[in-house]
Amino acid sequence: MQKILDDCGIQADRTMAVHGGDINETWQIQRGEEQFFLKFNNAGLYPGMFQAEAAGLEALRSNSNIYIPGVIKTGQAANKQYLLLEWIEKGQPADRFWENFARDLAGMHQKIQPYFGWVSDNYIGRLKQRNKQEDTWDEFYTEHRIMPLVEMLFNKGSFNRNDLNAAGHYCNQLDSLFPVEHPSLLHGDLWSGNYSVTPAGQACIFDPAVYFGHREMDLGMTRLFGGFDDRFYAAYHEAYPLEQGWEKRLKLTEAYPLLVHAVLFGGFYVNRAREILSYFNEWT
Repeated sequence: MQKILDDCGIQADRTMAVHGGDINETWQIQRGEEQFFLKFNNAGLYPGMFQAEAAGLEALRSNSNIYIPGVIKTGQAANKQYLLLEWIEKGQPADRFWENFARDLAGMHQKIQPYFGWVSDNYIGRLKQRNKQEDTWDEFYTEHRIMPLVEMLFNKGSFNRNDLNAAGHYCNQLDSLFPVEHPSLLHGDLWSGNYSVTPAGQACIFDPAVYFGHREMDLGMTRLFGGFDDRFYAAYHEAYPLEQGWEKRLKLTEAYPLLVHAVLFGGFYVNRAREILSYFNEWT
C-alpha cells in the first residue's frame, strides 16, 4: 500500500481498512482534512479492471445527476493495480430521497445512446463482461450476456443439455419478450450494496459495470436482491413510463445476474438460474 500511496503522491496521516467485498483490499486514507477511498488487487488476475471502472464512473458522471465518487487516480505499483477515489462519508436520506434517486436514474436512461454494448470489455464482479457493439438488444443480450455464461456453466458440468436448450429457446424469443427501446447508459450492477447516501442526503452510486443496454436491466437488478423502496419504482415510472407488464418482465432481466453468480459462486445460484430459464419456457 505504501508503494501505491507513493505513486499517488500522498503522505497519509492515517490509514484504516474498510469492508469492500471479496476481490479488493479497501482502505480509508486520511491526509490532513482530506479523505480518500483506495482499493487495489492483483493486476495479473483482473487486467484493466480499474481503468474500466474509472471510465464507467466518468460516464455515469457525464450522463446523470446522481452523485458519483470522483476518480482521483488509477494505476499500478509493483504487482498491484489500484483505484483512488473521493471518500464519501455516509449520511442520512433527505426528504424524497427515493423519488429524487429514481428521477435522476430515469433521466440518465432517457438519453439515447448509439448502440448496445460499450467502448470496451469490462467487469461485473470479478467476471469479464463482454461488450461488443450490436444494433439490437436481443442480439446483444443473447451473444454477450446469456449464452456465453450458459455455455460456461455447461462446460463446467453445472448445466445439462436441457438447460442449454432452455436458454436457446428463451434467446430465440427475446425480440418479442422485451419492448423495443433505444439503448440507455446502464450502471449495470445496481443492487443495494452499490449505492449509498451522501452527507447532503442524496443517492451516490459506485462499483459500476456500465454498458449501453435495455433500461429494464437496471431496474431488474434493483429488485433482484431487494433494498429499494416502492417509492423508487413509482417515481421512476412517473418520470419515464415503463411499457405495460414491466414488473412481470423483470424476471427476464434476472437471468444475467443470476448466471453471473452461478459462474462465480455455484450452488444455490445454479438452481436459481435454472429456474429462471424454466420460467421463460413456461411463460412462452
